[in-house]
Amino acid sequence: MALTIQRTRPKSTALSLAAGATGMAFVGGSVAVSGELAGAPLFTVQALRYAVACLLLLGYARAGGAPNVRPRGAEWLWLLGVAATGLVVFNIALVQGARHAEPAVFGVAVACVPLLLATLGPMLEGRGPRPAVLAGAAVVTTGAALVEGLGRSDGAGLAWAVLVFGCEAAFTLLAVPVLGRHGPVGVSVHTTWLAAVMFGVAGVVHEGPAAITRLRPGDLLACAYLAVAVTAVAFVLWYGCVQTLGAGRAGLLTGVAPVTAALTGVVVGGPMPQLPVWAGVATVAAGLALGLSPDRRSPIGSPGATGSSRAGRR
Repeated sequence: MALTIQRTRPKSTALSLAAGATGMAFVGGSVAVSGELAGAPLFTVQALRYAVACLLLLGYARAGGAPNVRPRGAEWLWLLGVAATGLVVFNIALVQGARHAEPAVFGVAVACVPLLLATLGPMLEGRGPRPAVLAGAAVVTTGAALVEGLGRSDGAGLAWAVLVFGCEAAFTLLAVPVLGRHGPVGVSVHTTWLAAVMFGVAGVVHEGPAAITRLRPGDLLACAYLAVAVTAVAFVLWYGCVQTLGAGRAGLLTGVAPVTAALTGVVVGGPMPQLPVWAGVATVAAGLALGLSPDRRSPIGSPGATGSSRAGRR
């Protein structure tokens, strides 16, 4: 039995790393797509995005037999917290903050998330932070900041950036207590329908019921990409990674998003990145190698080795 664990656990870890990195790659690649929605009614298009994503997730759950159970008790608060902060307020803060700061400011804010996840994530999972993960998170944050650049901002822009930082961290941290019972698909289903309702109500109140008729074909295509790749697919991949690796180690992979955003810019016709960007990419890679290195203090298969053994007990 010990030999079986030693052979399957690394495979599970490798698959989880690939899933988390792919999810973050979709998020990074969405930067160029989101720009197409600059003139669209914000609340309405986001409501449509999350509603479509929820329907896709429900279809996936039914086809694949993934559990989709009704939340109970305090689980409603955790799920509402994820939807309200990580989905609704996060998107509003990005749009409002763009009026006061350059995009790089928010990229740097998101780049600081690995440090917070490496510190608080293990605490939510009932253990202390790993020094190697903390060090790796610091290196990843530095590299991501080099990729993004610092950007210019006024005081209001910095305040919005801090809010973006908190919401991005809450998207992962608030999901940890409910992943054990609901799983990645269940958490994604409940948070997307909750976000669709919140944005839908805001859209009717602030933009009017007919706002959806003002969406252009380009808006609908961008919305479709966000609903499928960045929400339905990326959410499941990300939460699956968090459930297996733990929030601290998974959080390191957020450094993949700014790297993908920079490379996507080249693909869509932008200029080649300059030397500081490439230095940032190399620094992110070094941080990932440092933070994701095996913990030799804990044997494979023990509770300290991965987050999967803890997930079933939450």
